[in-house]
Amino acid sequence: MSDRSLAKDSLQPKSFSFNKENAAWAKKRIALYPKGRQQSAVIPLLMRAQDQESWVSRAAMEKIADMLKMPYIRVLEVATFYTQFQLKPVGTRAHVQVCGTTPCMLRGAEDLRAVCQKKIHASPHQTNASGTLSWEEVECLGACVNAPMVAIGHDTYEDLTPERLEEIIDEFEAGRGDEVMTGPQNGRVFSAPLSGMTTLLEVPQHEPAKPAKAPRKTGPKAAPGPGAGAVKPSGGTLFARPEGEADDLKMISGVGPVLEKKLNAFGVTRFDQVAKLTKKDIAALDAALNFKGRIERDDWVKQARALSRGVDEYERVFGKKPK
Repeated sequence: MSDRSLAKDSLQPKSFSFNKENAAWAKKRIALYPKGRQQSAVIPLLMRAQDQESWVSRAAMEKIADMLKMPYIRVLEVATFYTQFQLKPVGTRAHVQVCGTTPCMLRGAEDLRAVCQKKIHASPHQTNASGTLSWEEVECLGACVNAPMVAIGHDTYEDLTPERLEEIIDEFEAGRGDEVMTGPQNGRVFSAPLSGMTTLLEVPQHEPAKPAKAPRKTGPKAAPGPGAGAVKPSGGTLFARPEGEADDLKMISGVGPVLEKKLNAFGVTRFDQVAKLTKKDIAALDAALNFKGRIERDDWVKQARALSRGVDEYERVFGKKPK
């Protein structure tokens, strides 16, 4: 059973306050709830405090209780019940949560735990010598099909090997955690088969819209984004295929052979083309590929921008060579 006791008094700060940005966010968040129900904001505010300080101190709980006009004990009950809240100081750059539930255990969670013991500390809930890293073993983190996996902050890192976890820990220790690709680490698209999707492969067919009974006045049409084109009902290309030899899109982390083939079929063949995708272009690709959010989550645009300038530029930006 997890230890949910508070940190000892010597580690507790004397006071807590949200910074200016988080204070404004908290005020708006509390206002979302009906009058008399503002105490429902306790979990979001506790999480915001943890995001700011990396853990939840007694002072933070008391501050939030005062903001929500709650007895201190009620906030303490919430914070100690949910294991997502860290009640003791953790690593300032990363707190690694290793999933130890059965699917991850069968797929190598013990090896991941050994990596944390070697690179961070022999015991969980202890920081390394510099105070930048810590770790713990937790129960199911909800990505069983992509086992084994860990969570750091609000992100998960899945399909891990011990070697890949060591690289991720090194990146966070070096202060480059924001540059580490989240999600599957082996080229898998979300939870699809590693060899590529086997279903929902066709572009959805849309019925043409029926004309309105009375035409409506509209303003001038906006110019399309770079490379943007209309979706063809027959399943044709989404974008105008650029001239020149096609690039190896598989060098973009998150793009495998099957996905590259689909992108080529939609008219996407070059790094400089991906680098210029607009939000409208991305939305069109998301819909066609049926994996909303992956393009932005893996930052294809940033990767492609670097790759269009060469492998050396990619390595300079991301601290590693493209796959």
